[in-house]
Amino acid sequence: MTELITASAARSVQARRRIRPHIYETPLLPARSDGLHFKAENFQLTGSFKIRGAASVMSAVTSDQPLITASSGNHGIGAARAAQSMGRSLTVVLPENVVPEKLARIRSYGVHVVLHGAETGLAEQHAQRLAQSTGARYISPYNDADVIAGQGTIGLELLDQAGPIDNIFIAMGGGGLISGIGAVIKAFSPGTRIFGAAAEASQALALSMRAGRVVDCDHLDTLADAVAGGIDEDTLTLPLAQAVTDEVVTCSEAEILHALRLLAQDENLLVEGAAALAMAAYLKHGRAKPGQTNVVLLCGGNFDGPKLRALALG
Repeated sequence: MTELITASAARSVQARRRIRPHIYETPLLPARSDGLHFKAENFQLTGSFKIRGAASVMSAVTSDQPLITASSGNHGIGAARAAQSMGRSLTVVLPENVVPEKLARIRSYGVHVVLHGAETGLAEQHAQRLAQSTGARYISPYNDADVIAGQGTIGLELLDQAGPIDNIFIAMGGGGLISGIGAVIKAFSPGTRIFGAAAEASQALALSMRAGRVVDCDHLDTLADAVAGGIDEDTLTLPLAQAVTDEVVTCSEAEILHALRLLAQDENLLVEGAAALAMAAYLKHGRAKPGQTNVVLLCGGNFDGPKLRALALG
């Protein structure tokens, strides 16, 4: 496993050089609580960390290779922005029920859009078939070594911005974020503990890590909708996430909502549910560690404005 971690960390070092002109190095903000800091990816160019992984792929392949992806959320928006920044041709496959505002935002970056299927899973399958038939490079939201490396650049920034870090809390969805950051941190700061935050309502990666193989589970509605859903059978993230994660903290919807409100009311930070999930894990576990330096990864700030404000300020 050490070789796996080292290889992924080295890939992140290379990715950072390539993507630096196309992303924003997000700040590490001190919280009002002693010893707590926020890595604010909610201030990233597209409001989410996802642009890093997409830019990493696009900068790693030849300029004439066609690119295709699928996502109606942060990944699709990030990939579209990266393609515009790099002058790359990109097709984004979206489900037919995509939210009109998201469709308009993705189209605003000048990418080619294909509408297919009743939900995102079907859109992803269609994009993968198109990639196979056309020779295009499919950009997975998480199951791709270059995507993982791009997300790992957050870890490299943390090492530059912070002194010694005792604990980092990271929301888990498909696993690209925790795998990428975790590999970098374990390679360069092995004493730092990595905590994965799992939503009780949709915890496929957490259950798979426990079982040592990919398993599925019920996926219920969750405030942390960006981390909801299953994972690929051949995912690269499972062994890496297992290797770098010291502990998984599972959080209820009530705990996520409490964290969302605390961030809004005490820290003046409006974030999406997946970012609040990482904060919920810290509140559930990290506060029991006085005198230590804790980092909560705020993975994004894209949300339904009226709905979030009603919840956060409720």
